[in-house]
Amino acid sequence: MTSAARWVRSLPAAIAALLLASCQAGGRGNDRVFVSNEQANVVHVLDGLSGRIEATLKTGARPRGLALSPDGRTLYVAASNANRIEAWDARSLRHVRDFASGSDPERFALSPDGRTIVAANEDHSAVSFIDVASGRLVREVRVGPQPEGIGISPDGKLVIATSEAASTAHFIDAETGRMLDSILVGSRPREVLFLKGGREAWVSSEQRGTISVFDAGNRRIIRAIDLAAAFPELDTPQAVEMEITRDGRRAFVAMGRGNQVAEIDPVSYRVVRAFATGERTWGISLSPDDHRLYAASGLSGTVTIVDLVDNRVALTVTLGGKPWTTEAAPR
Repeated sequence: MTSAARWVRSLPAAIAALLLASCQAGGRGNDRVFVSNEQANVVHVLDGLSGRIEATLKTGARPRGLALSPDGRTLYVAASNANRIEAWDARSLRHVRDFASGSDPERFALSPDGRTIVAANEDHSAVSFIDVASGRLVREVRVGPQPEGIGISPDGKLVIATSEAASTAHFIDAETGRMLDSILVGSRPREVLFLKGGREAWVSSEQRGTISVFDAGNRRIIRAIDLAAAFPELDTPQAVEMEITRDGRRAFVAMGRGNQVAEIDPVSYRVVRAFATGERTWGISLSPDDHRLYAASGLSGTVTIVDLVDNRVALTVTLGGKPWTTEAAPR
């Protein structure tokens, strides 16, 4: 048989393979990805696999931080310039209610039981504790100027808030609101990540490009992860939002002006690899099965979908405006 004949006979199989690949690329994922767009005043809803835009939620002015309730049914959105946190049904995509959060909420976190929202009030130098059931602001704790990052330990007992202007991590007793400690970290700390069952807390510092690793029990810095040293070819490696897989084996950090997401081994604290993203990558999230990572890039107006099984960038979705962060919910 000639090579031409073999090529002709292979056509049906090739066409079938192409059709199958096309169906998979355009198929429906097992999750929805919510993307806050602070310039457009909306939250985009994407299919996690294909990146298709499924809906657009009109929110209060300048939506930034996002979080899901522990059961995955409610999406909370910090509408910073509207001075509120909005609750949306993650399945029906209906607006459910609003919470008065204090002025200028940016990032926030939910207690593990879902009963309390803890929000950073950036222009008020305070952290607000909001009771979800009643909607009441039950406590306000004064912290350093421009608080942004908020983290709550897995047992719900410890809150860490970061003050950007003071380069400080504040440790707060979650039950009483008592300030336990204030520790200097790298300049412009942005987010808090608890890991290893709550024994460690990582605080990212945007301007310095480091992650301060705390022993959460004694509130001491035990290590610094230096992205500037890991990426000497970059002029401005930064450290912004962080995520960790549910098995605790893979940690990720958005690198801001570095236009990448770095993967860090939580055991050795070494950078494993990096994924190229859009310009100014601020926020990231993981799919519920940890198979994909979603990265929002504000200056390019894009969301990058990273395949964490094959460790490659799978897709870039152009949204326009200024995407700020992402949150993925199961369907």
